[in-house]
Amino acid sequence: MTLPAPSIDARALVTGASQGIGMAIARDLAKLGHNLILVARRADILAQLADELERKHSIIAEVYPCDLADPDQLHKLIDDIRDRNINIIINSAGIASFGPFINQDWNYETTQFALNATAVFELTHAVLPGMIHRKTGAICNVGSAAGNIPIPNNATYVLTKAGVNAFTEALHYELKNTGVSCTLLAPGPVRDAVIPENEKSIVDKVVPDVLWTTYESCAKETLEAMAKNRRRVVPGPLSKAMNVVSSVAPTRVLSPVMGWFYKKMS
Repeated sequence: MTLPAPSIDARALVTGASQGIGMAIARDLAKLGHNLILVARRADILAQLADELERKHSIIAEVYPCDLADPDQLHKLIDDIRDRNINIIINSAGIASFGPFINQDWNYETTQFALNATAVFELTHAVLPGMIHRKTGAICNVGSAAGNIPIPNNATYVLTKAGVNAFTEALHYELKNTGVSCTLLAPGPVRDAVIPENEKSIVDKVVPDVLWTTYESCAKETLEAMAKNRRRVVPGPLSKAMNVVSSVAPTRVLSPVMGWFYKKMS
């Protein structure tokens, strides 16, 4: 199996396209000749990206500003794409919180659940019937290596990512012989190759540089995995280590250690 071929009427829909993994994958899809629908909250950044990709690669890049955590905006997007030829979807939008669950801002936690989990669930459901009917399509949902482990001080995030991980891998098996691929991207820490010291977040400062992977590297590995219909792609040294350790280390040992580490980020 390979990625669906670009065509004039088909679109690759990328959420979280205004930054990070989503932006990097959008750039790589444009290089391959795919027309795009770029989804994120920041219309100005999406417009700049669309202009860049159309000039460099002679593709069509549609800008769709949308807060996917807002049910009304999410459902309008779904209504607008339901009858379109979406042959690739990258569900990349997401946020995280750190610290004890009881101390978190409840509005932020519910927004996190809506964005990380509900939007992925509903958008996948919206595009899947058309893909199956056309016997071609590719889905990539961004979960996390953190979704493999019950991590104290990261409870809402691991709730959402554990769900995305399991949901995506279940679909991978369900979609066998349909012509539709489904791949889980389960990264650890991902960032730009160089971060100025005054722009580093608490996570940048806590996680050693050697354990990070870049957005560009992550995007490259992801599209290669999608083209091979791999069930899961785990880019970066820390995420690969977490993927292995989580399968062999006892939870009663691993979870407190991870919780101590994540508490430093709060």
